[in-house]
Amino acid sequence: MGSLPRNTTGAGTTRLLGRILKPLLGATLALSAGLAFAAGPVSMKIGTVVWIGYGPFYVADALDLYKKYNLKVSLQVFSDPALIPPAVASGALDGAMLTYDQVIGQVANGQMQKVVMPIDYSNGGDAIVADKSVAKIADLKGKKVGYNPLSPSDFLLSYALKTAGLTEKDISPVSMTPEAVPAAMASGQMPVGVTYEPSLSQILSQGDGKKFKVVYSSKDAPGLIADVLVFDEKVIKTKPNEISGIIKAYLDGMAYMKAKPDEAAKIIGKFMGVPAKEVKEQLTGVYNIPLAEMPKAFVKSSATTSYYGSGDVIAKLLKDKGQITKIPATEATFDASFVSALTKK
Repeated sequence: MGSLPRNTTGAGTTRLLGRILKPLLGATLALSAGLAFAAGPVSMKIGTVVWIGYGPFYVADALDLYKKYNLKVSLQVFSDPALIPPAVASGALDGAMLTYDQVIGQVANGQMQKVVMPIDYSNGGDAIVADKSVAKIADLKGKKVGYNPLSPSDFLLSYALKTAGLTEKDISPVSMTPEAVPAAMASGQMPVGVTYEPSLSQILSQGDGKKFKVVYSSKDAPGLIADVLVFDEKVIKTKPNEISGIIKAYLDGMAYMKAKPDEAAKIIGKFMGVPAKEVKEQLTGVYNIPLAEMPKAFVKSSATTSYYGSGDVIAKLLKDKGQITKIPATEATFDASFVSALTKK
C-alpha cells in the first residue's frame, strides 16, 4: 500500500491532495451539469381560455420564449373558464390565467390560489349585447339572457343589473359557454347574450353590424374585470424560479408585440383562429399592464385598478349572489413578491 513521502510538509500535503481532488471535483461538476442538461427544461401546464388579453402568452408560446428560462410551458385551452380553478386545485394544472373575481371565489371557498402577476384589464372586450328590443340595462327585465355561470360574463351581468336596481331574479338566465352565445343569438333564440372576444365581434358583425349592439361593457366598469396569472400556494412555494421564468417570458412576449405588432398580430390570430386585422381591433378592448404599473394592483387603494378597490366590489357582489359565504382578506388573494422582485431590478 502506497504512502505519502516522509519529508512532505503540511503545505505539501495540501498541494498533493489538491492535485488528487481537483480532477475528481471537476469530474463531479461535469457529471452534474450533464445530468441537468439531460433532464431538459422543466414542464409547466398553464390553463387558459381564448382571450385577446392573453396575447403575450400566445406569442411566448409560438416563439418558445420560455426556452431561455429552462421551461417547457404547455398552454391548456378551456372553453369553459369555470373549469380551470378546479383543475388548478387538483394539480392537473400548475397555474392558470383567470379573472380576479374567480380568484376571490376560490380563496373564499378555502382554495389558496394566488395572483402572482396582473395581466390586463378588460376595456370593452367583455360585453352584454342585445337586439333592438333592448336599449338599456333596465330593459333586460323578463328577457332571456345567455351567459356562462361562474365566469367573467356572470360577474359583469350581475354588476350591470345592480346599476339598474335589478338582480338575476328579474331575468330568465340561460346557461351556455361564451362561444355558444353568437350562434344562439343568430338563431333568434336569445335576444340578449353576455360574452367576450372573439365571440363578441362575431355577434356584432351579424346583419352588417346592425342586428345587435352593446348595451353594457367592461369599459363602463374599468378595472373590475381583471385578468391575472394564478398559482396554487403549494406551487408558489415549490417552483418559485419557474413562476418567475413564466412571468419573464410573458414580458418578453409583450415586448415583441410592441416591437413587431404586425408579426405579433399574425401569431395571436393563428392561436385565436381570427385574422390579424381582427386581432388589432380586439386589442383596443384590453389594456395589458406594463411591468412598471403592475405594483399598483397590489397597493391598498379604493381605485378599481387596485385589488383592494375592485376586490371590495367583487366580493360583495359574489356574497350577495350566494356564490361565497364570507369575504376573504384581500391579502390572501395575491403574492406580490414576484412583481416586486422584477421591478426592483
